Amino acid sequence: MLLFGHPYIAFEPFYHIDEIAAIDLTPPGSTLFLHFKENNLDIITHMRENNLAFAIEVADLCEAVFAHNLGARYIVVDKALAKSAQNAAENYLFDAKVLCRLDDTRFLEEKIIEGIDGVIFPEAIVKISG
Repeated sequence: MLLFGHPYIAFEPFYHIDEIAAIDLTPPGSTLFLHFKENNLDIITHMRENNLAFAIEVADLCEAVFAHNLGARYIVVDKALAKSAQNAAENYLFDAKVLCRLDDTRFLEEKIIEGIDGVIFPEAIVKISG
């Protein structure tokens, strides 16, 4: 299981962007983070065309499939969607890893038992404004 943002484990942060210009404000080789929204498709296309690593937070299984097809390295989901998203990822052989967003470690063991690829805590996401 991957752990991002846990105080016991060193990690590279994800950089939350909301416009293409913000990418220039992130360190080289960073993993970029954004929410799946139709008005973010231009940013996603830019990242994909420039071979940038990125994570997309999704709200449902259809968006998870879109994120996979758009080339996301990580698909970030909430606790309720994690198991279904993980099942879809395994069924359809996603290249992306499913990360469950957790605010604290209370649900970590549950996500380990469910076989989720990883978890991401708020501390792992740095907001960048362009």
